[in-house]
Amino acid sequence: MDGRPKDRAGSLKLHKELKELSRNANPAFSVGLVDSDNVFEWTITLFGPTETYYEGGMFKAVMKFPANYPYEPPTLRFTSKVWHPNVYEDGRVCISILHSPNEDPMGYEDVSERWSPAQSVESILVSVIAMLSSPNDESPANVDAAKMWRDDRAGYKRRVRRCVEQSMEDL
Repeated sequence: MDGRPKDRAGSLKLHKELKELSRNANPAFSVGLVDSDNVFEWTITLFGPTETYYEGGMFKAVMKFPANYPYEPPTLRFTSKVWHPNVYEDGRVCISILHSPNEDPMGYEDVSERWSPAQSVESILVSVIAMLSSPNDESPANVDAAKMWRDDRAGYKRRVRRCVEQSMEDL
């Protein structure tokens, strides 16, 4: 099989998800296409969750879907600066739901926590919002942010506030 049916299935699923998310807007995020001719690359704006250090921020990101979506997860990368234990310095988000649907070679994540074709863009974005609200410093993508989260909460808060302010300036 050359993958064409999967490409079409993924394209149809993405069109359906985009239409649904546009019709039933979520106050925590907004979505759109980077290029109207490419349903495999989305622009995302995540609004900093209330009662968190990220409150008031409007963080831009890009979500890219593989050709064999929904069998493999998309990638999500913040284009706004985000200081967080689960966000790499280059903006890539590191959470279980975005990891391939196979056994974790490190044995840290259960398969049920990882990607499955039943997931959706909305479930990913809800997971990212939860991540912003509750960082996982046990398996950090950004070790410096995790250390600051654990050892210098006031410094962490100041650093995040700068990101929030910058996200508003970048609009």
